[in-house]
Amino acid sequence: MTTKPPLTFQAIHSAAEIIRKSKRGVVLSGAGISTSSGIPDFRSPQTGLWEKIEPLEVASFFTFRYDPITFYRWLQPLAAQIFSAQPNPAHQAITTLQKLGYIQTIITQNVDGLHQKAGSKNVLEVHGTFKTMTCPACFLKVAAQPYIAAFLQDGTIPHCPNCGSILKPDVILFGEQMPYQPWLKAQKISRRCDLMIVAGSSLEVLPVASLPMQAIENGAHLLIINRTPTYLDVRADVVFSDDVATVLPRIVEELLSLRQE
Repeated sequence: MTTKPPLTFQAIHSAAEIIRKSKRGVVLSGAGISTSSGIPDFRSPQTGLWEKIEPLEVASFFTFRYDPITFYRWLQPLAAQIFSAQPNPAHQAITTLQKLGYIQTIITQNVDGLHQKAGSKNVLEVHGTFKTMTCPACFLKVAAQPYIAAFLQDGTIPHCPNCGSILKPDVILFGEQMPYQPWLKAQKISRRCDLMIVAGSSLEVLPVASLPMQAIENGAHLLIINRTPTYLDVRADVVFSDDVATVLPRIVEELLSLRQE
C-alpha cells in the first residue's frame, strides 16, 4: 500500500505498525532532515545551496587543491550553521526508535553530526565527517574542533601542525571517493534489514540512492518521508510528502500508543 498526503491518521498508523513489527530497522537520512535545524539542503528552490552556486566551482576536490581560499570562503557560513545547529524533533524521534530497539543503524548523507548530538549510536557517515581533518600532503589526521573554532572566529585557515599544508575537512567533496568502510557497512546492513526509513532524502545522489532498492529487493519494508517525490515512491509501503520533523514524531507517538495496548 502506498499512502500519499494529506497526513492522515491511517498513514501514521500504518507506518507505526510496520515499525512495530521490525527487528532490524535502518534509517537513511539526507539533507531534508536537517533543514528544520537551520541547515540548508542542496536543491530546494530559492534556499538550496546549489541554487546560486555551481557546486563544482566551490565544493570539489579540484577547487580545494588549487584554490583552497575560495573553498574556505564558501565553507565558512555553512560551517557556522552546522556547528551551531541543534537536533530537531526528527533526530530525536530516530533516537527514540533506536532506544526502543526498532532501529539498529543510521546511514546518513549528512556531515552535521546532529544524529550523534541527539544521542543516536551506530551512525554511518557515508559522505564523511566534520569531526576530523586530514593533511593532503603528509596525511596527518587531526581533530577538527580547535581548527574550525579558530576558522569561524577570525577566518584562520587550518594548517597542518606537522608540515604546514592547508588541512582538508574529512567531508567528501565532488571528485572524491566515499569512505570505504562506512560504505561497505551501509551496503551490507541495507541488504540485511527488514525495514528502511528514508528520512529527508530525495534519493538523487548515487550510489547512496541505491541502498533502499537493495533493501526492498531483499524483502525489507520501505517508508519514505521527504517533501519531494523520489524514484522509489511507487515501491514504498507508505510515503509522506511532508516535513520529516513533523511526520516522524507523530509516527513515534502512535507507535508508543500501540505498545501500550
